[in-house]
Amino acid sequence: MTAVANEPTLDVAVDVRFTPAGTPLAVRHEGRIWAVAADPVHWFARDAWWDTRSAAAVGSGGLVSIEYWRVQVRLSSNSALRTFTLRRNPPATQWFLEDISDGG
Repeated sequence: MTAVANEPTLDVAVDVRFTPAGTPLAVRHEGRIWAVAADPVHWFARDAWWDTRSAAAVGSGGLVSIEYWRVQVRLSSNSALRTFTLRRNPPATQWFLEDISDGG
């Protein structure tokens, strides 16, 4: 699957490598390593849990905060920047590529 600029690629599983401080360092997408080339933007959104789950197990905690990172990445020092929006749904550990756009 090849992403086209500004075309959504919802729910594509990716591997994300983080620094010891917890900031994205690189993203593996379609077998290629995309290095983070600028300061990433981090935020959380709330899940509409009532649409996706009827109940949560007691003590499961943290089931409504969807984690996002917007990272500018490139394949090499002279390649064009791409912007990846990454998403992790609670309580999963898998990251998903939500969309790709050119530049920043």
